Amino acid sequence: MDVPPAAGVPVRGTALLLPGYTGSKEDFALVHEPLAARGYRTVAVDGRGQYESDGPADDESAYAQEELARDVLAQAAALGAPVHLVGHSLGGQIARAAVLLDPSPFRSLTLVSSGPAHISVSQEQRVKLLRDALAVMSMAQCWEAILAMGPPEEVGGPARGIGGPEHLRRRWLSTRPAQLLATGRQLCVEPDRVDELAAVRLPFHVLSGARDDTWPVPDLDEMARRLRAHRTVIKGAEHSPAVDRPEPTARALADFWDEHPDHHHRDQVGRGD
Repeated sequence: MDVPPAAGVPVRGTALLLPGYTGSKEDFALVHEPLAARGYRTVAVDGRGQYESDGPADDESAYAQEELARDVLAQAAALGAPVHLVGHSLGGQIARAAVLLDPSPFRSLTLVSSGPAHISVSQEQRVKLLRDALAVMSMAQCWEAILAMGPPEEVGGPARGIGGPEHLRRRWLSTRPAQLLATGRQLCVEPDRVDELAAVRLPFHVLSGARDDTWPVPDLDEMARRLRAHRTVIKGAEHSPAVDRPEPTARALADFWDEHPDHHHRDQVGRGD
């Protein structure tokens, strides 16, 4: 999903947006227009094996974190780096891994509802239930079982997103089981790499809702302090601020990016095509 700056608006830069676990590029659908109005081209992608991106169904090695991070580096290069990088939840940890491999393609890093290490114990339990279900059920059977577990807001179930139940079901059925297994395991064992990230010379932004069961908000506050990062809390939002409160989320992103301009784009004007 590639949305250019609005017609007649000075071009300020390009942003690459990475979705979370069981999510997809559509999770950013409501922030594209307000960001285009601020002069930003925004490109939201499905990760390897997510929804409409290809990937093997059964080979978990294809979804190792470094493999996914190298995909991000390739995407940034294809967009004409440097770009602003945004990662939601799992996407934030993949974004972090990409920056730690090579920060040069990036102008800034925004971590959206993505914490310093592994997910909370309650969410680990949901992910483990999903992994156990995938071992004995089809994706369609898993969809029905996970919906019965409770509201599909956090990482252990089909993520909230743009579109009705049928779209969310289609997205789930199109995601490769090996991707869910491998990345779910990553979420449960991810180490704390905040100090390593803090050593990188890059502007950081930690954005979250006011409530989050996946990484407690105080943990996100502390991570921002350790990173010396700009911190935004979106009132009325939970784990998916771009879905819950898209306008203030887009405004917070653009305000942060405006502080770190792409001088290459300064005098260009969006065509709106």
